[in-house]
Amino acid sequence: QVQLVESGGGLVQAGGSLRLSCATSGRTFRTNSKGWFRQAPGKEREFVAAISWTAGNTYYADSVKGRFTISMDNAKNTAYLQMNSLKPEDTGVYYCAARRGGWGVPEYWGQGTQVTVSS
Repeated sequence: QVQLVESGGGLVQAGGSLRLSCATSGRTFRTNSKGWFRQAPGKEREFVAAISWTAGNTYYADSVKGRFTISMDNAKNTAYLQMNSLKPEDTGVYYCAARRGGWGVPEYWGQGTQVTVSS
């Protein structure tokens, strides 16, 4: 099996930064691609960013382009989401996701970490 554990969430003022981490354990060979989703209260879960280490491709939602950066350290089996210039609308629970092969529908999910941006 695969386990994904997020960390790094917290409370930050608008304009601030946070870095989320997603540590992978278990059958990590099944997590070639990793991504981040978020869910705000009363809203559906939405895609934020993804990375495919095999091809080196990255993908971003329009709402975070230029502010968020996704990266992956394969030696540590950990993915990161650097979030800069945070806005109150970035508030939500952030979930790490992973799958085999190139990026697509996730096969594995983490439990989530709360990010709250105050105005």
